[in-house]
Amino acid sequence: MVGTVHLVGKTYEGGTPLAEVVRSGFVEGMHRGSVVVLDATGALVAAAGDVSSPIFPRSSNKPMQAVGMVHAGLPLTDPADLALVAASHAGEAFHLARVARLLTGAGLGEEALHCPPELPVGEQARTAVLRAGGGPTRIQMNCSGKHAGMLLTCRAAGWPVDGYWRAEHPLQQRLRGAIEELAGEEAAAVGVDGCGAPVLAVSLTALAGAYLRLVQAEVGTAPRTVADAMRAYPEIVGGTEADDTRLMRGVPGLLAKVGAEGVIAAALPGVGAVALKIDDGATRPRMPALVSALRRLDIDAPVLTEFAETPLFGGGLPVGITRPVW
Repeated sequence: MVGTVHLVGKTYEGGTPLAEVVRSGFVEGMHRGSVVVLDATGALVAAAGDVSSPIFPRSSNKPMQAVGMVHAGLPLTDPADLALVAASHAGEAFHLARVARLLTGAGLGEEALHCPPELPVGEQARTAVLRAGGGPTRIQMNCSGKHAGMLLTCRAAGWPVDGYWRAEHPLQQRLRGAIEELAGEEAAAVGVDGCGAPVLAVSLTALAGAYLRLVQAEVGTAPRTVADAMRAYPEIVGGTEADDTRLMRGVPGLLAKVGAEGVIAAALPGVGAVALKIDDGATRPRMPALVSALRRLDIDAPVLTEFAETPLFGGGLPVGITRPVW
């Protein structure tokens, strides 16, 4: 199988029940996962499941990859552009226009992107494309901002653009170093992410620690610059209705980024950080579980109440919820 990795040493053992699915008053299912909560010093506050074995954080790695690009000379002065490089965007018009401007400014076209052609991940944006008779394109893929940033970084550093996505490329080696430095541990495995770029495996504890370092870094450093850009432009990081966007809008100072397969990480300076993974990759229990974890740090806001339960529907009407049990 292309992209298969072989991990030597400890592997992720799976988690514990984090959320239950209740339909018409009857518990019909359970989602298992793992979650870690750290305080502002990085000390453990609470944990459930396996938080020390490596997982693929997927797009939750993007802020750290963006830091690596900045270190390598990514020539962006607009923080909104930097937020896009760390984004999993919904494919809304303002996302696509910004990606296109980055490519055009570097003398590149959409064909330079290695990410695969896809429809927007945002429901409204995807519907609009289909109604207009459109189809999948590379620029609509949710990682196109990251890939544009990688291309611009290669140009700035004098590295070849060809093969920029390969793990052995100088760019990817630099990004690996940034992730490992922020995470405080070596990557346990290197895989191929959904967008075709490398994805590195670290533990949930390391992921939470990395987000804490991002938000608590000194002003003007690359980690803080990336964190500040994402928090200043949350709509660019996700989309108008994206979970991480709504979290950052609703909790001032919070940095949050979702990843595929049920991953999310968040941190608030001076308070602490959380990282979690839902074992079956489902999204419906992710936010209720995150809310439960954030409240262990005494974080509260109306948006957390909105995310505390995910509604279930029957016949078009609400008939139940997915709620945390941890």
